[in-house]
Amino acid sequence: MAKFTEEDDELIAELGVEYTIKKKPALSAKEERIIAGFEEIQSFIDEHEREPSFEQSRDIFERLYATRLEQIRRQPDCVELLTERDHQDLLNEKFIDSISDEDDLDDDALLDGLGITGASDADITTLRHVKPRAEKQPSEEIGQRTVCKDFHIFKPLFEKIQADIKSGVRKVIPYRKDGSIEKGNLFILSGQKAYVADVGEPFTGADGRNEHRLRVIFDNGVESNQLMHSLQKRLWDDEAGRRITDTSMGPLFDDQPQEDDVASGIIYVCRSQSENPLIKENRVNIHKIGVTGKDANHRLSGAEDDPTFLFAKADLVASFELFNINRNKLETLLHRFFASARLEIEIPDRFGKPYRPQEWFCVPLETIQDAVEKIKDGSIIDHKFNINTGLLEKT
Repeated sequence: MAKFTEEDDELIAELGVEYTIKKKPALSAKEERIIAGFEEIQSFIDEHEREPSFEQSRDIFERLYATRLEQIRRQPDCVELLTERDHQDLLNEKFIDSISDEDDLDDDALLDGLGITGASDADITTLRHVKPRAEKQPSEEIGQRTVCKDFHIFKPLFEKIQADIKSGVRKVIPYRKDGSIEKGNLFILSGQKAYVADVGEPFTGADGRNEHRLRVIFDNGVESNQLMHSLQKRLWDDEAGRRITDTSMGPLFDDQPQEDDVASGIIYVCRSQSENPLIKENRVNIHKIGVTGKDANHRLSGAEDDPTFLFAKADLVASFELFNINRNKLETLLHRFFASARLEIEIPDRFGKPYRPQEWFCVPLETIQDAVEKIKDGSIIDHKFNINTGLLEKT
């Protein structure tokens, strides 16, 4: 709104109009608390693209937002206070008829209404009237969820992760039953993003397996100290359990086709029929690794006239269909990963000039297949190729 100038005052005085500029009343502490609580609900909806739910399976913060929103909708004075801020149309007229005498929107009261003790008495995730999951499973297996006191350190990380997912820098891929869990890994469990902040020293678990205690931070501001095998099992049991890939992978490809996806590339692995002594003696372990947008067999046609195929026919021994991939980036990744095993050989071209192929590697087929699987589940960043054993090993 434009401010009155001295000229405006003089003009109004000449017209003989008396006026009083009404100042907007200062907000009370309660009103400021209501506005702040409403803005938290709006932030939740912006991030999750839905209203918070009362469902028992939802985390307690979401249920708190759902309860808070319901109370706001039931109180006309709250609706009036927040209408100008309601850009998501959460307070439309259909809720006005439902009026409640309740007027205290203090979070402790809301938590109490949910059957949850205050944070000062116990962990706010403890349900008062529902048997905790920790009572159903051994505490050493499930771990304990508590408020993350240094969550301010991790909150920017979760915001960056969400932005990376939207931009395609990170991928959300299915979690494999035998998937690894390392420090710095990111997952989605029960709809919450989870960050493995720390992995404790190894010890022998009750079942005799090698075990680790984890510090896992969730994007709702709580943390857990569950065991590694427990987290693996929960991720596998959760149909929506996912791994969030590292940014260094880039947007390579989806694990499986989605609706409307188009097959956009194939990793092909082939062996040469060349009679070159070096290749002939090691034929079973010498492979060309390439990525093509065409049919793999079509790519091998005319190999005897192609220097990249060593001027010899080749046999296709494996292929992997890809969806929504960056073919050049994927091929570069594979070649760099196996760079230490690149075949050092010179083949004369038609004019007698030496040609050095770049796509041939002395790597067992099973190891190449293992690498492709680890690219799919995102764990390739935690492995390297050991040229002495011909196998992949953790870094």
